[in-house]
Amino acid sequence: MKLKIVVHPAEEGGYWAEVPAIPGCATQGETFEELLANLYEAIEGCLLANLQHSTFNS
Repeated sequence: MKLKIVVHPAEEGGYWAEVPAIPGCATQGETFEELLANLYEAIEGCLLANLQHSTFNS
């Protein structure tokens, strides 16, 4: 699965990123490497939450 990620420099240092295709899915990291690791976790969590939400509302 390919997702577009938008990376922004954080005012306090480091980076933050958002995933436009998944509303509310965003994370941050002190380094770019940390940001990428956090992104994998954030995307997985957002997709799992969306899946669980749709399962419970069916």
